[in-house]
Amino acid sequence: MSCTTILIGKSATYDGSTIIARNDDSGHGKYDPKRFIAVDPADQPRHYRSVLSHVAIELPDDPCRYTIAPNVLNNRGILAEAGISVRNVAMTATETIAVNERVLAADPMVEFRPASGDPHSPEYVPEQPGGIGEEDLITLVLPYVSSAREAVERLGALLERYGTYEANGVGISDVDEVWYVETIGGHHWIARRVPDDCYAAIPNQLGLDDFDLEDALGDRREHMCSADLREWVVARHLDRSMDRRPEHTRHLNPRKMFGTATSKDHIYNTPRAWYMQRTLNPGEDWDSPQARYTPISEDIPWCRRPEERITIGDIDFLMSSHYEDTPYDTYGTRGTEESRRRFRPIGINRNGHLGILQLRPYEPESNRALIWLSYGSNPFTSVAPFYANVRTTPEYLSNTSGEVTTNSLYWANRIIAAIADPHFTENSDAVEHFREHVLSYGDRLVAQTDAVSRRDEHVPDLLEQSNEMMADYLRSQTNQLLSQVLYTSSNLMRNAFTMSDR
Repeated sequence: MSCTTILIGKSATYDGSTIIARNDDSGHGKYDPKRFIAVDPADQPRHYRSVLSHVAIELPDDPCRYTIAPNVLNNRGILAEAGISVRNVAMTATETIAVNERVLAADPMVEFRPASGDPHSPEYVPEQPGGIGEEDLITLVLPYVSSAREAVERLGALLERYGTYEANGVGISDVDEVWYVETIGGHHWIARRVPDDCYAAIPNQLGLDDFDLEDALGDRREHMCSADLREWVVARHLDRSMDRRPEHTRHLNPRKMFGTATSKDHIYNTPRAWYMQRTLNPGEDWDSPQARYTPISEDIPWCRRPEERITIGDIDFLMSSHYEDTPYDTYGTRGTEESRRRFRPIGINRNGHLGILQLRPYEPESNRALIWLSYGSNPFTSVAPFYANVRTTPEYLSNTSGEVTTNSLYWANRIIAAIADPHFTENSDAVEHFREHVLSYGDRLVAQTDAVSRRDEHVPDLLEQSNEMMADYLRSQTNQLLSQVLYTSSNLMRNAFTMSDR
């Protein structure tokens, strides 16, 4: 399992934006090249067929333009991963999660089954398509909706009709609301709105810990779910709570009802939620023997109110983090060799990209949406802002292929990380300066572009020009960082010898 998600309501961000962000990480031993592209309505499929599950779906004939950060290789389908539409709806998909065996028994995953036998034989069994999954979700939902709520409803309807072959969490936002959807078994789902003054920190674990079923099946103000969820839970005895009062259905705990709690979760998942909340709520006791929550706590809240409004820099740090200032820091000196390797870090070698999707209420709809994007292992790079409402994207971010080359941001960042990692401390200053330069330049460029766009009728052209300027600056700074870490790490090679003949 892979990926880390943070969702932030508009009253908890530094500028009143809604923000959803996610590290798209590959599985162990895999590295999926990424690119950044705009999808024109003419290029959106009308007759969709999934690569992995072979499910076929007819799509509406009125898609809108949208920008995404998909995989380069098509061996597992489009895998759009993160995107924003011209209608200013944002979506990140997916956070891989897990459900328990009782859920899987009650509503099995809809898995693809290949054909078997001779097609001319009576024993021939044709293939059985599977459901939808991470490969499909953004492509099937984002171009057809005008709000976050509408996106939740469309996603839910697709899940109920076609089912899914995997458990996933999906972040969806518009300029006012942030929603989180979790798939439960093959056809069931739940969704909850993130409170405006809260953030939700989500590792690869079913996260929702408080759910109002009455609201979900009634007014749907803050909660939504599949239509038969109540009957299904009762029929399959999925609610383990000792509370049998009628009002209990207003405070169900989906994490305990549907999720997992294993020793592997304590290594892979709960520490990431612990560290994100430790960083955003530092006034709480996180480290003493009396601390309420520890890295292996199974009851860390799904969402909470931060002590200060959250910035883009905060998110970049969190999604790059490796348990800094704790005994668990992968690159630290505290603790022991064992403790420094105990937990899976957030900033990991398998980060493919980080997408921070920001919708700003104070800007016109034409330039409201920003995708702050980085490729590769997050501790060795920085996010940079790109406008989403564009027709084309810079080649430095879009021309990624399977060939390793420094002409591509993805591969350049992968090379930097591999060179810098063995000598992290010695290279850390160069990486820190790179991050400062990119973030500050990006902020200035966005402010300048926003100011011009308010009085320029050629907004798409302007946004594309701004994106090109950001990409040019990013290329220059990335090349400079590569030069610096190459020089530093070359001097620290094990075969280094200080005496020379000159």
